[in-house]
Amino acid sequence: MPDIETLYQHALDYLYSYVDYSLTHSFNFTDEEFDLGRMHQLLRLLGDPHKRYPVIHVAGTKGKGSTAALIGAALRAQGYTVGSYTSPHLQEYTERIQVNAESISKAELVALVDQIKPLVAQVQRLTTFEITTALGFLYFAQRKADVVVVEVGLGGRLDATNVVEPLVSVITSLSMDHMNVLGDTLPKIATEKAGIIKVGRPVVSSPQREDARQVLETIAAERNAPLTQVGKDFFFSHGNHDLNGQTLLVWKAAEQPLVDEYIESGGADEWEPLHLQIPLLGYHQVQNAATAYAVLQVARENGLAVSEEAIRGGFAVVQWLGRFEVLQRNPLLIVDSAHNRDSALKLRLTLDDYLPGRPVIMIFGASEDKDVQGMFEELMPRVKRVIATQSVHPRAMEAARLVELAHHFGRPGQAILPVEAALQMALKQAAQEEAVVLTAGSLFVAAAVRQAWLEQHAPQDEQTLLSVQQV
Repeated sequence: MPDIETLYQHALDYLYSYVDYSLTHSFNFTDEEFDLGRMHQLLRLLGDPHKRYPVIHVAGTKGKGSTAALIGAALRAQGYTVGSYTSPHLQEYTERIQVNAESISKAELVALVDQIKPLVAQVQRLTTFEITTALGFLYFAQRKADVVVVEVGLGGRLDATNVVEPLVSVITSLSMDHMNVLGDTLPKIATEKAGIIKVGRPVVSSPQREDARQVLETIAAERNAPLTQVGKDFFFSHGNHDLNGQTLLVWKAAEQPLVDEYIESGGADEWEPLHLQIPLLGYHQVQNAATAYAVLQVARENGLAVSEEAIRGGFAVVQWLGRFEVLQRNPLLIVDSAHNRDSALKLRLTLDDYLPGRPVIMIFGASEDKDVQGMFEELMPRVKRVIATQSVHPRAMEAARLVELAHHFGRPGQAILPVEAALQMALKQAAQEEAVVLTAGSLFVAAAVRQAWLEQHAPQDEQTLLSVQQV
């Protein structure tokens, strides 16, 4: 009998034998192609597993993964069995489907694929993502999850995950990304993301640009969905921060008079707002934490018990890898997966905040459909040199082209393949120049750099590395 690795590869081959739009250069994202009918049909054949547990449904351009991770960590600290569905994966396909922060095993995935195959055969034109989503819903039901946090794959309105009736819908920070698919203006993108808002079900939004906020308010009102907004109904304040983590304060709008007294007293007032600590770095993660806190408050109002103690405890130990993640200190190696202009700006601001004046050697790779020009405009003021590379992903932009673009900004660059060689060169140069090595442009490049680094440090237990160096 084949070993589990062989069976697992066969299962992945089966999943990828269907249409996987993430590997294509372009696709027709229309109501005709993505009407959710296929998902509903497949899930009915499976006994509608997605209806057996409450779901917190998270959409957004940036921050949805971090926000989902924070929510899940707090719920686990409360003692719930928590399912988590995210995409794409960082290093292993099984990472997409987790219970209590543990990925589905390869053997379990193989068994689920075997179980679902006869039913998949009865539904026409399914995609890889749709089948994987159904596998996740089925696994959570089999594991008797108490609550499941589901991250939208792309957009919202037509995403395969949008078959759920959520306990709470969440829309994190919106910005320009996937414009060829979701629309070429922020209001159009907001409209697609707001497709997860369900009639009568509460929705929580991160702070948004005014034109996006207006869209969310309009659609929430049309669907009689109570809308809670961070920056209007909940407020937050950034506290202390270093490479080990950061703190924040968060409070409800109704508590503002008490916060006023607290501020004016210099923190000596008897009452004080909730203090939270998170290991995730960057001001944008403070916003994500405030959003996650607001979601948990709304979830509590809708019957999901979660204490402030659980929130504090869960937030303090949350993990979300590949996002300003410090892998080593000497030379400093930071893995980030910023892949649009807005996230590149936040990355540059984080560099300025945590590492002012430090020269940066950037390992950069991106998909050819990304706004590389916009990312470079944001990042190049902080970059000394670019080492361009590319992942094995079919949509990866040629490294030589990235070097040409870097030259347009007056920065020297080298095209080095594969990613492992690019990492070695960057670390060598950084050690000589006391520089910071930073990855950016692609989750696939971030994953490849992270994997290469872990393989070089194989004698150490990875879990120990995560606990000591997690970001």
